[in-house]
Amino acid sequence: MFAVEVRDRIMIGHSLPDPFFGPAQNMHGATFVVDVAFFRETMTKQNVVVDIGAALETLAAVLKPLKYQNLDELPQFRGILTTTEFLARHIFGEMVKAAKSGALGEDGKGLTKIRVTLHETDLARAWFEGAVA
Repeated sequence: MFAVEVRDRIMIGHSLPDPFFGPAQNMHGATFVVDVAFFRETMTKQNVVVDIGAALETLAAVLKPLKYQNLDELPQFRGILTTTEFLARHIFGEMVKAAKSGALGEDGKGLTKIRVTLHETDLARAWFEGAVA
């Protein structure tokens, strides 16, 4: 399997109002390094997985609505625990939509799977990986 990975970052604010999260129940900020890996069984006729420039632009567009936002105040996240794992799944879903819509070019439509990794710190990260179906 072939893969290409691109990276960006987001700064967000949020709270995780559940005793499970201890001090993170309170409002706090997080800076996530976001890696998105694109996978396919065979390369394109240009010997690539996906156009890296298009992948970078698409990731930036997907992250833009989250950057510098208090996630607790965004309607789509109201009442949701916006954990690192949850955000990885959310970004994955947006990247799949983009791939299917042609935002990654025609080559993006031939992807097998996508993995989104959020690096919370240099010590902890979470990811979501799934098929582009």
